Amino acid sequence: MPLLENGRIVADTWTQVPDDAPCPADGAVIVPLARVEEALARAGNAPVGVRLTPDEDVTALRTVLPRLALVNVDFPGFRDGRAFTQARALREHLHFKGEIRATGHALPDQYEFMLRCGITTVVIAEGSDPSVWEKAHTRFTVAYQPSVLNEKPQGFGLRRFLEA
Repeated sequence: MPLLENGRIVADTWTQVPDDAPCPADGAVIVPLARVEEALARAGNAPVGVRLTPDEDVTALRTVLPRLALVNVDFPGFRDGRAFTQARALREHLHFKGEIRATGHALPDQYEFMLRCGITTVVIAEGSDPSVWEKAHTRFTVAYQPSVLNEKPQGFGLRRFLEA
């Protein structure tokens, strides 16, 4: 599936390791949380990422997070926004600086919100039009809510217009 970063399709150099498959001897791998210690032990200098399910607590990564290059959060459905919370917690509370990747049921309308929560890459469905995602990346120029991005707050000035 295509990988989106900053509104553009990029190459995916990571290998998703299924729950029951052995870890490859080399290369960047994404493993389930239960296997992260195993992957880090075999990795050497190869990058390791972890795949979180929506019900897993990001604080479980606290001790290994400095050694991870990627955290994969999952959107199992449109109405399930726990991945937004996981991404924000990784950035704000655990100070994770690596890649946060979104997988699952991601929609272009959610893209700007994903970025504002700290998600850096999104796996989009096969056949999705990349131009729609690129437009979604630049659609909003002012946001009311604060974000994890280092940007100058602009939206809070809109409050005075809403108080009438």
